Amino acid sequence: MSDPLPLSRMLCFALYSASHAVQAGYKPLLDAMGLTYPQFLVLTLLWEEDDQPMSRLSAALQLDSNTLTPMLKRMEGAGLLTRRRDAEDERQVRLKLTPTGAALRDRAGDIPACLQAQSGRSLPELERLTVEITALRDRLRAAQT
Repeated sequence: MSDPLPLSRMLCFALYSASHAVQAGYKPLLDAMGLTYPQFLVLTLLWEEDDQPMSRLSAALQLDSNTLTPMLKRMEGAGLLTRRRDAEDERQVRLKLTPTGAALRDRAGDIPACLQAQSGRSLPELERLTVEITALRDRLRAAQT
């Protein structure tokens, strides 16, 4: 039997710890806006395309509705979005930004540049890294089915 890789050489730990470091970089920026990282991700999707079914956000964030629903209720309570049943399909819940939620987009506009600066990487380097990590994630998910 071969020795396991030391933690410092394990891809899983590198990704896990990098994820924590990225979220820690976002935290002070998001705290100033009164947002958590998952809430920021929801808003980012709605800033890209407003008035979406919850199922689309759930799929994009890779979160099940049991995880997403309580967060969306808190965001609705904070006046960031509205949740309503789809008129054509009552089974679907649609999410729409409020003016307050939409206005946060301007305040969040500098966040990607701040994280890029913290990383010490160029935008093309970060884009390539994102493509590689996304492809790895997709291959790993496909292997699980």
